[in-house]
Amino acid sequence: EGRETRLRVVLRVRPLTCTETRRGDQQVVHSLGDGAVHVSAARHDATFGFSAVFDAGASQEAVFEGSGMRQLVELAIDGFSCTVFAFGQTGSGKTYTLMGPLAQSDTQPTSPALLGLMQRSFTCLLEQSRSRGSDLALSASYLEIYNEQIRDLLSPGPPCALPLRWSKTRGFYVENQLSVEFESLEAIVSLLLQGSQRRRTSAHALNRHSSRSHALLTIHVRSRAHHPSTWLLQAGACPGKQGTLCFVDLAGSERVKETGSSGELSLEANSINRSLLALGHCISLLAKPRGKRTHIPYRDSKLTRLLARSLGGSGITLMVACISPSSRCLSETLSTLHYASRARRVTTRP
Repeated sequence: EGRETRLRVVLRVRPLTCTETRRGDQQVVHSLGDGAVHVSAARHDATFGFSAVFDAGASQEAVFEGSGMRQLVELAIDGFSCTVFAFGQTGSGKTYTLMGPLAQSDTQPTSPALLGLMQRSFTCLLEQSRSRGSDLALSASYLEIYNEQIRDLLSPGPPCALPLRWSKTRGFYVENQLSVEFESLEAIVSLLLQGSQRRRTSAHALNRHSSRSHALLTIHVRSRAHHPSTWLLQAGACPGKQGTLCFVDLAGSERVKETGSSGELSLEANSINRSLLALGHCISLLAKPRGKRTHIPYRDSKLTRLLARSLGGSGITLMVACISPSSRCLSETLSTLHYASRARRVTTRP
């Protein structure tokens, strides 16, 4: 607590897809073990280091246990604000890492081995909650940022834009967002699915179901205070703790020409790239030593405003960078790796 902690950055390299193998793409990313990864292609020969690297063979379980996700859940219960980001180019496996395969339905439930970081964290959170009796109150809110508008994915009716406000005590917050209490795994998974189905996705050249918005699912963990006697209550002892666990699925970063987008789609791609640039800019400035830091421009985008707390000091953040090993994605892969290495230098004081 109050100690400087670095952002924890882990890397996940997905397997080559059937299309890539058929096309004869080369595998240009190789894991060297011990958190290091090597990129070797014509004119490029670079090694990057991370807290952990998960290669194509790593199971969803291995990513959950090896990324430090379980500790984040425990810290959220202890009252810290915790955030996990997945970022990388479209089709690099962000949504799969966070949620597992999305084709979940009642008739065809997903195999437990394929569940992503979110469902595993919910299970872990509910187990902890049960072991503590009834003193944890859990609720969830789910937002998307689409074309720089914030929309509530849980409130009934057509999604409408919500205002983002700032207050001295709360920092940036979204006005009128719905927060839904839950007590079981079924309830939170159904909220997740309901919200995910309302997210803006569209098909383009790189991905059939590309997420065209940044989505933020926040779990609020309130531990109810224990009061052995009313005397303690008056003395103000044992206040309840409030932690949050926020999952951020960033929209894919890629050049507009690669997606073959035009019209509304290219507007989407531009606003996605603008907010990712703003995030990258904040991360670069935060990566400087504390004494040399200038003003951090969180106000440049809605995304950076909402993430100001987790990036700028009082939170604990895990970043999962997702990349494709294909030679065809080399430039995007390198930019994700550079972005992720920069993020490793950011320190916060939770």
